[in-house]
Amino acid sequence: MALTKTPICDFGNKAQEFKLNSTENKILSLKDIQGEKGTLIMFICNHCPYVKAIINDLVKDCYELKNFGINSVAICSNDVKNYPEDSFEKMIEFAKENSFSFPYLHDDTQNVAKKYGAVCTPDFFAYNNKLELQYRGRIRELKDLKPVRDGNSDLYNALKQISETGNGPQNQIPSMGCNIKWKK
Repeated sequence: MALTKTPICDFGNKAQEFKLNSTENKILSLKDIQGEKGTLIMFICNHCPYVKAIINDLVKDCYELKNFGINSVAICSNDVKNYPEDSFEKMIEFAKENSFSFPYLHDDTQNVAKKYGAVCTPDFFAYNNKLELQYRGRIRELKDLKPVRDGNSDLYNALKQISETGNGPQNQIPSMGCNIKWKK
């Protein structure tokens, strides 16, 4: 596991189109998941200890953000040959176990992760209603892989702000986690 941090937010960068299979066996595109006030695209996986540490907060935040017109989608792009815990079958189990209220998509070619420039799990890309990037930070602080809960998460606050103003916060703390497991 190589600890990786996300780069600084490239404000205004446009969301990239995709068509991927969901754990519900539906092909979904960016247009299918776009929210009225904003869209959260997150790269996660099943086995990463950083994802496991924040998954409960993430599921809660995504559920509550629907009230602000924000839709969310998770994408797993890891190499399943070398990381079988991230297989499509295991993604289905992970989504059910964690009561995902958002689609979980499989990027088996890794092309979507490359188009977005995703580097780690979790990696968050929060867009306004024009699909312009406004946030690429963390969900919240972690200490020894335990969430530090002090009010709403950074991710929640950023997306609420995006839903209200169309703009994300200028100051963002990078997300960090395991590097994406690229195919050789």
